Amino acid sequence: EVQLVESGGGLVQAGGSLRLSCAASGFTFDDYAIGWFRQAPGKEREWVSCISHSDGMIQSDSVEGRFTISSDSAKNTVYLQMNSLKPEDTAVYYCAAARYGCVVEPGRPEYWGEGTLVTVSS
Repeated sequence: EVQLVESGGGLVQAGGSLRLSCAASGFTFDDYAIGWFRQAPGKEREWVSCISHSDGMIQSDSVEGRFTISSDSAKNTVYLQMNSLKPEDTAVYYCAAARYGCVVEPGRPEYWGEGTLVTVSS
């Protein structure tokens, strides 16, 4: 059974940091790109960052310079280090797995986690 389990969300003040984790199981970790998406209340889900062997590490313009994605293949886990958080970063953060490289369209990853809530207070 494929599972993606996010953790690490919570409440933080603006300017603070959080590290999200995405633990993957049930598929060959290194064969998939793992991406982070987020969905704020009342808004559409948007792509945040992605990591894969073919694409390396990429992130959206909105988080460039503040968020860093990394991967630990020994633990089948992808991390999202989020620094200099802003209130507009408040959202449910999801990790997702895509078989053929990083994708930015929310409809394309094959597998999704349940999400973890990040709330940034001003």
